[in-house]
Amino acid sequence: MNDQSTLTLVVMLAILLVLVAFFAGTEVALLTINRYRLRHRANSGDRAAQLTERLTRQPDRWLGVNLLWITITTMLAPTVGTLLAQRHWGDQFVLPAAIALALLTVVFCELAPKIYAALRPERMALPAAYIYWPLVYISMPLVWVANKLANGFLRLLGVSKHKVDQHRLGVEELRLAVAEADAMVPQRHQQMLISLLDLEKVTVDDIMVPRSDVVGIDLNDDWDQILLQLRQSQHTRMPVYEGELDNIIGILHMKSIARELVRGRLTREAVEGMARAREAYFVPEGTPLNTQLLNFQRQKRRVALVVDEYGDVQGLVTLEDILEEIVGEFTTDPATMMHRDVHTDVDGSFVVNASASVRALNRAMKWSLPIDGPKTLNGLIVEHLETIPEPGVSLRIRDYAVEVLQTGDNQVRTVRIKPIPKPVEPPEE
Repeated sequence: MNDQSTLTLVVMLAILLVLVAFFAGTEVALLTINRYRLRHRANSGDRAAQLTERLTRQPDRWLGVNLLWITITTMLAPTVGTLLAQRHWGDQFVLPAAIALALLTVVFCELAPKIYAALRPERMALPAAYIYWPLVYISMPLVWVANKLANGFLRLLGVSKHKVDQHRLGVEELRLAVAEADAMVPQRHQQMLISLLDLEKVTVDDIMVPRSDVVGIDLNDDWDQILLQLRQSQHTRMPVYEGELDNIIGILHMKSIARELVRGRLTREAVEGMARAREAYFVPEGTPLNTQLLNFQRQKRRVALVVDEYGDVQGLVTLEDILEEIVGEFTTDPATMMHRDVHTDVDGSFVVNASASVRALNRAMKWSLPIDGPKTLNGLIVEHLETIPEPGVSLRIRDYAVEVLQTGDNQVRTVRIKPIPKPVEPPEE
């Protein structure tokens, strides 16, 4: 190499430094590139993204190529630099030249490319895929031997590539990933993702319509009363039973009887026949919402009756209830959402139906009543007082003053709730 011209040595050194920068930067780019965005671009037909995704699926191959070539270039660059220093300045300048070359390499061939690659991984990784794939095939024998030796050494330490590939993020890790993605995911979508992750913590008991509030058709009622109920119903599906809700006959779809109802030809026998044609769907209490969502999908159902261990109906849950847990209420005005259960009084307090779900109240009114105990406001009050209160009894639940207004049938019917304002702390002097 001493016979080579100075120009050749300078060109070789420049090429080697460029290669060091290339391999240092692309290593960071391929490790930090967004896998989901890359997969989306690959599925859209982007050739560079397809090549890059294939590379990222086999990290041992491209990492072996990267390590091989960056080792070769980083070893040759100082050698060429030393020859140039000896030729022009003598042996006494070899050490200063080596130090200067090391600083140049660290700043411009290591730090700068890696920082750029971390900030713009796609811009560096996608074009680099066209270079890496030929190098993978050229370097395959050496890389294969190196990978075998490296994997064998890792197995001696108890590290298996297959075990690492089987690791999955838990719910809390996914929650953290969503929370830290606020720059890329809109706040509305972020909340929906977190709600989706929380479905396994919520059961059908938390969101079901309580048994006492389930609207259904009792075939033992007077026929005129049944017709009036059908005409005024705001539900598309209603359970049909005889005598009490536990004696379910089936689920009646209003669409199937609308025509006969308009023509006035509907009979009790026809209602019973249509209900029996669609058997009721029962689910056990305590079923997590993520499981129930999949069950609705598999069973092609939208309504389920929640039963306890004895088979008694405890309430009713719908697909819409689960979707509201994910996306929120389908209306945005709290007064509209809770108009049946909450009424605003002139003094700023709220008159509330005590059979309302605590979760529904919290979601609609932006309250923070405890949800780790009873599911309804009535149950929450009875649990706190450990007795069925008389009208006029007042209590405090967290930051809310609760006054019992009406009781009946061994339960609280109506209460008044007023949020207690937090005291304002005096400013520090």
